Amino acid sequence: MIKVLIAEDNAVNRELLRELLEARGYTVVEGCDGQEALQLIEQTKPDILLLDIGMPVLDGFAVVRKIRENPRLATLPVLAVTAYAMQGDREKILNSGFDGYLSKPISAVALAEQLEPLLSKRHGRSAPPNQSYESQASEETRVASAILGGGTNLE
Repeated sequence: MIKVLIAEDNAVNRELLRELLEARGYTVVEGCDGQEALQLIEQTKPDILLLDIGMPVLDGFAVVRKIRENPRLATLPVLAVTAYAMQGDREKILNSGFDGYLSKPISAVALAEQLEPLLSKRHGRSAPPNQSYESQASEETRVASAILGGGTNLE
């Protein structure tokens, strides 16, 4: 089972990511700040880290720098999940040690497009399960509706 660590200080964003990832069959671990993310990496040994940039305690740039400096963690794929979407932000983020970039608001399709190559590279195979983008987009609508109070039950 593939384990994904989400490090995000916004509870709604964490919930959305968790629901989208669990719908794809991933095991999810969550942290609220950069320092907690580093502790959870050591404790849980995730296959990939989804890391917000603007977090308290340690921001995403500090976290990815510490990961890349640690030989035991240096190969961990780190996907930036951020509201930084101005011209040049993507390049700055990728040049600072992140393996991928996903802008907010989160799209299920974009999430899958970013995750699958990173996980395939790490595991030398496709990331299971392989849902179609159409079914994932439908799941995104259901999850977003539930989170935003649209009345759909997330069971």
